[in-house]
Amino acid sequence: MKRVLVITYYWPPAGGPGVQRWLYFVKYFRDFGIDPVVYIPQDAHYPLRDESFLAEVPSDIEIISQPVNEPYKFAKWFSRKKTKEMSSGIIAKNNLSAIEKMMLYVRGNFFIPDARVGWVKPSVTFLKKYLSENPVESVVTSGPPHSMHLIGLQLSEETKIPWLADFRDPWTTIHYHDSLRLTESSKRKHKQLEAKVLQSANAITVTSPTTKKEFEAITQRSVTVITNGFERRETITPQLDKKFSLAHIGSLLSERNPTVLWEVLDELASEIEGFREDLEIVLAGVVGDGILKSLSNFGLSQNLRNVGYVSHKEALQLQHNAQLLLLLEIDSPETRAIIPGKLFEYIRAERPIIALGPKGSDIQQVVKESGSGDFYISAEKEKLKDAILSYYNDFKGEGVGNISTNISKYTRKHLTEQMATLLKTL
Repeated sequence: MKRVLVITYYWPPAGGPGVQRWLYFVKYFRDFGIDPVVYIPQDAHYPLRDESFLAEVPSDIEIISQPVNEPYKFAKWFSRKKTKEMSSGIIAKNNLSAIEKMMLYVRGNFFIPDARVGWVKPSVTFLKKYLSENPVESVVTSGPPHSMHLIGLQLSEETKIPWLADFRDPWTTIHYHDSLRLTESSKRKHKQLEAKVLQSANAITVTSPTTKKEFEAITQRSVTVITNGFERRETITPQLDKKFSLAHIGSLLSERNPTVLWEVLDELASEIEGFREDLEIVLAGVVGDGILKSLSNFGLSQNLRNVGYVSHKEALQLQHNAQLLLLLEIDSPETRAIIPGKLFEYIRAERPIIALGPKGSDIQQVVKESGSGDFYISAEKEKLKDAILSYYNDFKGEGVGNISTNISKYTRKHLTEQMATLLKTL
């Protein structure tokens, strides 16, 4: 067994997609010759919590922790809702209040690369002592928050232990980076830290081909794509919705408002007899005010089933119950590298996916290769309309059937084997 230290901020009982990637790598590592030790923050401020993930943590895995002091614990007294969104990486660009602008300015310029940077120094001190008494053969850092990579950087420099930096999302090219109200000096510092991490890590993993291409322009180090995936859990028995349901599972903030989709649904409701009565739009998770306003403007409010935040288990059931699954990304070049983790769970549900996003999105290739549905850009309104109408005709006929997908390469266990193989080369 190769002993590996995994440094991650997100860990159960944290909820949301950020926790799942390394939770499941750790769960299966021993099957592939890796003995993980996990370093996590003590009393962390998790914007989303899901106690069900605790059951996925192997009982015999060594977990070490160190207290973390976070500014979000204090900022929440000013704006609980906005602080929760900011700490989740949900950052709006428009219609900001003065206090929101101030919070973004402080977050972007006083906490570089992120609000967890204060955990770096005590973590390095703690881990150097730990590693002197409990040696490991390599170190892994998972970001965001990218301050985790600064812990790996310092440990690598001071201990010479091989280090793998895993990026679940890009760093300076992430879509909300320009919303942080950065000064020119802060922008340079982000770029410098990003370059230093990429040029210093012994190995780099990313979740999308576009991020790989962006990083390869900065470093000579090898960059490997290991996507997110899905867990093969107990059999989930679908209970297909009686309505013609289009379901989006996960946060849907106003910046991802799919106006073209609402326009198409409104037109079909006006043109096709019975469509409005059959239609149901299912939204599970945090929903932005702009989304609700658009639905109202297009006369679709009465078709909305807004279920709010649900546990991961409930989310999986909703995915299996839907007639169609919606995957919606911001229509911007900055989001081409984003492949939402829920896409792989959607694929596992084997219900047809309708994905909307920017031209050149990495989502398109995954959807195409898996045979799980279709991808559209906002300019393809008529194609989108024809597809939804075709599915509706199926719904009124023999029903919208499951689709046959190529999914084995996206199982968590298969992806863990890839990560373990890479770690063994360090």
